[in-house]
Amino acid sequence: MSIRHGLLALLEHGPRYGSQLRTEFESRTGSTWPLNVGQVYTTLGRLERDGLVTQNGEDGAGHALYAVTDAGRTALRTWFEQPVDRTSPARDELAIKLAMAVGAPGVDIREVIQSQRRHTVKAMQDYTRLKAQALAALEDDGSRERDDVAWLLVLEQLIFQTEAEARWLDHCEARLIRLSAAAPAAAPEPGAGEGARPGPGAGAGVGVSGAGAGRAEAGGGARRGL
Repeated sequence: MSIRHGLLALLEHGPRYGSQLRTEFESRTGSTWPLNVGQVYTTLGRLERDGLVTQNGEDGAGHALYAVTDAGRTALRTWFEQPVDRTSPARDELAIKLAMAVGAPGVDIREVIQSQRRHTVKAMQDYTRLKAQALAALEDDGSRERDDVAWLLVLEQLIFQTEAEARWLDHCEARLIRLSAAAPAAAPEPGAGEGARPGPGAGAGVGVSGAGAGRAEAGGGARRGL
């Protein structure tokens, strides 16, 4: 999330002070990404250092006002015009958790997936309810307030994001089930008789139960198949 560009966008509407910028930022995004005043003033200090904003006197209450400079407007236009770079995606905690859960001793990765799915579905339901409320508010007053429309767009992005996460979790579980079914049985230990049975965990899923002894043999195929 680019806080600096968000603040530049708000300052383009006129001089603002720190807590005012925080309030307007959170109003525009529905407090999805809350800011603290210290974070705002730290960012303003960096913007001032870079020549993108300048202090512009004080208001009647003695608050220091900041205004965007021509260089700041140019930087803002460039930000709006350029696509968000996806070649270096931000770290995703859920993806990292599932990657680490594969083969982790004592971890049932399917339970990890199911627990996350319940949380994701609950979040999706909450976002959908908030969207219905936002739409009703827009229809009732008919004003199409800028902040209301902006919040609606953020909500819809969150809904799409959680829907995609739920589908990905379904895919992960199905992938693990297929790999578990295809995992080879553990070879008998040297010297074991013909009738010897495979050891405990033979044929267990690749990281599905987190305890299968056959995981090491199947691990290479899992990485290739994923």
